[in-house]
Amino acid sequence: MRDYRAPHINLGPALPVIAVPTTAGSGSEATQFTIITDSATDEKMLCPGPAFLPVAAVVDFELTLSMPARLTADTGVDALTHAVEAYVSRKANPFSDVLALNAIRTIGRHLRRVYADGRDLEAREAMMLAATQAGIAFSNSSVALVHGMSRPIGAHFHVAHGLSNAMLFPALTAFSAPAAESRYADCARALGAATEGDSDALAADKLVEALRSLCKDLDVPTPRAHGIDKDEWFRLSPLMAEQALASGSPANNPVVPTVDEIQDLYAQIYA
Repeated sequence: MRDYRAPHINLGPALPVIAVPTTAGSGSEATQFTIITDSATDEKMLCPGPAFLPVAAVVDFELTLSMPARLTADTGVDALTHAVEAYVSRKANPFSDVLALNAIRTIGRHLRRVYADGRDLEAREAMMLAATQAGIAFSNSSVALVHGMSRPIGAHFHVAHGLSNAMLFPALTAFSAPAAESRYADCARALGAATEGDSDALAADKLVEALRSLCKDLDVPTPRAHGIDKDEWFRLSPLMAEQALASGSPANNPVVPTVDEIQDLYAQIYA
């Protein structure tokens, strides 16, 4: 599988896959990306290209009704991260923009509802649609720094992908927003965190606060609260920073960070 990892683009041929998602989060049923964990190096390898795109997807929200609250929250934040990163990515385009903003708008209205009541059918259906739309969005643009830094956390500390995204999301948005204020402002307005009358700078700030509030409402722990050992976290931070950059995702971020800046961000979010 190492032969298929980024930056190699896999064009095929490939066996046909029909995808049937059972979570409202990854959107992988509609993306040209897959993640394979290298058990020898504890690295989550990003494998991109049209060869990984399913030939068809069966998207049925009823398959998500049994998801527990924690998984509902984590996959919901994953979908929101996909949508925001697709919109602020350096590879954003008019096609992905429309899908990303609509997904942000839908998730903002329904994620807390479905976290509170997993039998809320309207909210379940809305989140499933938003997750698929966000998947199509980032498959046609890209994800960015949050995903680049999230994968090493999952690989080394076995943290669920959506949860590691959530741990990073507010701080990394605050880091990135000054370089793309108008884009983050659009996300804030779609999420319902800012109004049309707010300046872009104010709206971008409100997005950061809204993400912090959302993570608090969804009981997202810090790495320390999750039980990750502090010494191990800081010992592995240099390696995680290198792996994050090697994935290619941070290169799509409005601010392309250095290895040292990524290490500083890992330190910032630990507690």
